[in-house]
Amino acid sequence: MYLVFRSPGGVSSRKGERNTRKVPDTFQIREWPLAPPPDHCPTLVLNADFRPLSYFPLSLWSWQEAVKAVFLDRVNIISEYDRVVRSPTFEIKLPSVISLKEFIPATRRPAFTRFNVFLRDRFTCQYCGHHFPTQELTFDHVIPRSRGGRTTWDNVVTSCSACNLAKGNWLPHSCGMIPLSPPFQPSAYQLQENGRAFPPNFLHESWRDFLYWDTELDPM
Repeated sequence: MYLVFRSPGGVSSRKGERNTRKVPDTFQIREWPLAPPPDHCPTLVLNADFRPLSYFPLSLWSWQEAVKAVFLDRVNIISEYDRVVRSPTFEIKLPSVISLKEFIPATRRPAFTRFNVFLRDRFTCQYCGHHFPTQELTFDHVIPRSRGGRTTWDNVVTSCSACNLAKGNWLPHSCGMIPLSPPFQPSAYQLQENGRAFPPNFLHESWRDFLYWDTELDPM
């Protein structure tokens, strides 16, 4: 939100009648103190079908990336913040939601990464069943590498450090530590669906129409 302060001469010669001419360059625009700083105004990025590019992590761009995409005509602005940034020649309201003009198809086979293994297993240790923050998780080879096990989707599960240490180089049936869910290669859709269960700490009100979280369901 912002206020516009006019330089002298903003009133026409007729008593009480406001001048409707174009705002001169001498006008100054000052923001309310409560306006959020730009770095606190991330932009939700939607695909051309108006679905988020990613749920977890949520597809967010910085305000600089969003403004650049707007001026390169790569996106449509869906919603805006009450926050204006300006240069000597232009000003723009920071976008809160944008959609890509060209559809980006989802990758059918997600990358085999530590994070995606955690996401597949919903950040849950597959031995003790407890949830942990990412920094407290590791992955375990169900069939240890020392016994011929490979580092693949079908042989790696999420584990906490304590369970990983306890299992060591034992085979699952030898030590009684069998994964709660058999490891498998997930699809991109499955990872997206899992990601919906972990909403971020910050959800701007303008995002809610495009997200799964905080959506009121119709009674059946």
